[in-house]
Amino acid sequence: MTARREGESIITSLGSTTPPLASALRAARPRVLACGGGKGGVGKTFLVANLAAALARRGRSVLAIDVDLEGANLHTCLGVPSPRSSLADFVAHREEDLAKLVVDTPLRNLKLIAATQGHLGAAQPRHFRRERLLQAVHRFPADFVLLDLGAGTHPAVIDYFLAADEGLIVLSPEPTSVENAYSFLRAAFYRRMREALATRAVRRLIAQAMDQRNERGIRTPLDLLREIQSLDPAEGARFVASLQQFRPRLVVNEVRTSEDIKLGFAVRSVCKKYFGIDAEYLGYVNHDEAARRSMLARRPLVDSQPTADAAVYLTRIASKLADPRRASAEAREGAL
Repeated sequence: MTARREGESIITSLGSTTPPLASALRAARPRVLACGGGKGGVGKTFLVANLAAALARRGRSVLAIDVDLEGANLHTCLGVPSPRSSLADFVAHREEDLAKLVVDTPLRNLKLIAATQGHLGAAQPRHFRRERLLQAVHRFPADFVLLDLGAGTHPAVIDYFLAADEGLIVLSPEPTSVENAYSFLRAAFYRRMREALATRAVRRLIAQAMDQRNERGIRTPLDLLREIQSLDPAEGARFVASLQQFRPRLVVNEVRTSEDIKLGFAVRSVCKKYFGIDAEYLGYVNHDEAARRSMLARRPLVDSQPTADAAVYLTRIASKLADPRRASAEAREGAL
């Protein structure tokens, strides 16, 4: 039995979706989605390219931004072989206006800011520059902005993830990918807490906790919570409030079996038990040779072959992102 059929016996499909609102009725600011996960090669760029294309096909205006300045390839996946400008121009102070870095893609409603020709010695922007970039992103005139993050837990990567309205974590059914996903979650969690909590003593405590071999024996965020509550009950309450707002969303890529599908539920359970984080399993994408062919053709799968198995699941995930209220209701019911 194929992964698609096995999945349909485990998870309720979305069914039909409501038509999108007219572009003129969109909110004043875009919804910003960041796609990370720690490990390279799990399909972050493939996912961003296809979700951006699927949202654009629904009539939404979409901007895809490649912020992986050390491994840029989103432009290739979207069929833009030689972008005339790049995010590297902003990082190097050659261009201050983000809008001037936008290039067209072959897909209607979908624009791109590539990350080609970065500075090999200092690819990542400094903190102040990242803040300027994120401010511009949140003001961009689009329905959705999708950020394709690099691998690892560099502060720039974590900042982009935390600044987004929705943080997607992509993993594949491999031990290394799962391990890196947990490391990414842990890094994002502690960085968020350091920004949310105010007192110097608590921030020092969080800095200690970031060392996994710290002498205080803090191994999980729940251990950290107990320490903070003991040190400063008011900060403990703020910690809990910030914890409840941190809701990363999980996507499992390259699914082949029903056990692979269940990985998302397992990771979600671990997040709740050891991190105290209410992660959401947004969906999965099955292994499909059509996906490889779409990469070779430099076209998103949802555009080149929308009836392919993987394209169907990518479109379902995009539908959930386009209709967050429906997605939240389905998450409460345990459906994907």
